Order: sequence, then C-alpha cells, then structure tokens
Amino acid sequence: MKAIWNDTIIAESDETVVVENNHYFPAESIKKEHFKTSETHTTCPWKGQAHYYTLVVGGKQNPDAAWYYPEVSPLAKSIKGYVAFWKGVTVEK
Repeated sequence: MKAIWNDTIIAESDETVVVENNHYFPAESIKKEHFKTSETHTTCPWKGQAHYYTLVVGGKQNPDAAWYYPEVSPLAKSIKGYVAFWKGVTVEK
C-alpha cells in the first residue's frame, strides 16, 4: 500500500493493518522528512489517545493529516505506533 499526498508517496508498506477502514502503516514505512509533530491529541474510547502529524510536501502543509497511537488499549495492540491518514491523503495499492 502507498499513502500519497501532494503527488508524493509519504508512506509505503506491504504490512499495513486495517482498522475501521483505515490502513495503518508501520512507523518505519513513513518518509519522516514529510512529517512534523503536531500538538493535537484526540481520544478514542477503545484505542486510546491519538497523536497527530502535520504533513509537509513541496512547501505545502496538511495539518493533522496523519495520526498514531503511541500507547494503546489491549484491544488495539495491533496498531501501536502505526500511522494512518485522512484529510486528502490517498491510500492505494
């Protein structure tokens, strides 16, 4: 799978985990140069506290377009540290 934003592949992996129709990419599969830590956090009742990244590609920013769970509940252990996308990021084969 590939995550693409602003015509650039920002993550690529054959080892994604699908939860609630979102592909979660292993942390080592993201292209870190395009990810800037955000101060945004949200809480999912069954996964835990999500942390966010702002994407930066070609001088453009997409605030809070990627999220991950550094710590998860036992029900979500398969996505601990994995990164998922929204806000215009395309995920495709």
